[in-house]
Amino acid sequence: GLWEGHRVEDVATPEAFARDQGLVHQFYNARRARLGEVEPNAAHVALARLDAEWPGDFLIVTQNVDLLHEAAGSRKLIHMHGQMGQMLCNNCGQRAAWGEEALRIDMACGHCDTAGGLRPDVVWFEETLPEDALARAEDAARRADVMLVVGTSAEVWPAAALPRYAKGAGARVIDYRERPDLAAK
Repeated sequence: GLWEGHRVEDVATPEAFARDQGLVHQFYNARRARLGEVEPNAAHVALARLDAEWPGDFLIVTQNVDLLHEAAGSRKLIHMHGQMGQMLCNNCGQRAAWGEEALRIDMACGHCDTAGGLRPDVVWFEETLPEDALARAEDAARRADVMLVVGTSAEVWPAAALPRYAKGAGARVIDYRERPDLAAK
């Protein structure tokens, strides 16, 4: 239902934002408003528990932008595709928390004072991943002893390469897509 009533080209591309900021903001504001209505699922909760209790290094690398990992209690994570709770300035690249005051299209960036360039801090179609998030995720994959692949098709590149990096560095990769018996537990 994410795209219900909207074409991707109209709400989730840089061109869409340049063409109709109002529609793009309306689309993402509606999704942000619904974040309070959804709850983390069992996988989010299990990962949060691992995050809290794992004795060694632990990191969640997510393509989700919905903040459900945080709602479940996870703290050690990388949002590869951005996050709904932030805004990004198209002019200076600074990120800031998305507050009620940022719902206006003409809102000025608190860092560079440019008006009209604030957008949802999510990676849109036709955009590349933030280099810092990608570099941190690739480094973590190459240093991993164990990697769980959960809740993804693992078909979107470059994120789909992460299990390959881990496996290439000698990690045990447990892919729940290949083990339906584990996913049911």
